[in-house]
Amino acid sequence: MNWSAKIITHKKVKRIAVYFEQNIQMQEKIKECEGALWSTTKAVWHVADTVENRFRFELIPHSQSLPSREGIEQIEKFINNLRSQRYSNSTVVSYSDAIKSFLTYYREKPVNEITNEDVIIYNNDYILKHDFSASYQNQIVNAIKLFFQTIRETKIVIDKIHRPKRAKVLPNVLSKKEVKLILDAHSNIKHKTMLAVIYSCGLRCGELLALRPIDIDSKRNIVLLKNSKGKKDRIVPLSPKILEMLREYYKICKPKHYLFEGQIEGRAYKARSLQLILKQALAKSGIKKPVTLHWLRHSYATHLLENGTDLRYIQELLGHNSSKTTEIYTHVSTKSIQQIKSPFDDL
Repeated sequence: MNWSAKIITHKKVKRIAVYFEQNIQMQEKIKECEGALWSTTKAVWHVADTVENRFRFELIPHSQSLPSREGIEQIEKFINNLRSQRYSNSTVVSYSDAIKSFLTYYREKPVNEITNEDVIIYNNDYILKHDFSASYQNQIVNAIKLFFQTIRETKIVIDKIHRPKRAKVLPNVLSKKEVKLILDAHSNIKHKTMLAVIYSCGLRCGELLALRPIDIDSKRNIVLLKNSKGKKDRIVPLSPKILEMLREYYKICKPKHYLFEGQIEGRAYKARSLQLILKQALAKSGIKKPVTLHWLRHSYATHLLENGTDLRYIQELLGHNSSKTTEIYTHVSTKSIQQIKSPFDDL
């Protein structure tokens, strides 16, 4: 198949554009990639700018793309160590991939000879050169720290591995009017209910898709979230309006194992399909913002804060370990800011 790829900026976000002649096989390959979308304005398929996608479309050379034999053995030990500590599968995959990238860069060097200076060189000559994000660099640092804790003889001083200075990015928040437009966009009861539950309970996408009917406690008006991020259980209040919607949905769809199932009975709804539902809702409601499912969670937290809910309760509802994570919503709440009078009005 003939194709080419390059980094583009689409709606102020870096993406990987993939150019090819009309080909069903290639189109299916693109759809399998993370964040695959079709741009009508640019007339091109584009995918998320991730390390995996850069490798997939050869924006990073594949030459010498494996660590040394020693490196591979150490990675296998590292994976076993993470699993024994019961890290989630997604964390095991992301951390092992990060270490694979790092040890590939130093494939000619014994693992126990790698130093803190080598980490700095890697950051400058690989991470920054390829314009990877600070969050990806931070993930690399987390992986390196954990990895070298498992190496008996090492020249790495773990506490002296520095982290990148992260940009202070505010969460994206929708107005209540915009949320209502999105939630009212679909007539399909399943689609409508899924989006409504995410907003009304402040859920992550994965938390919604993992819900089972028995997790809805209608007598206590709560939703039980089992084994959420960080392997924590938590409860969130269940809105009476959402309970009515869920009952109507349950009568019509009759889910078996998961609360929201896909076309195959007993299997959870796919995250990619849920993202498509949101995209369709945005098109129907005429909202042009690049809204994601997580925007609904951010909006839930901000609207709670603006309604006077104590920040400590919001922290519990969102499942945040640190209050500092929750405090970011104080910077996007407009309740106090709107009360400030501009001196321009007195001129």
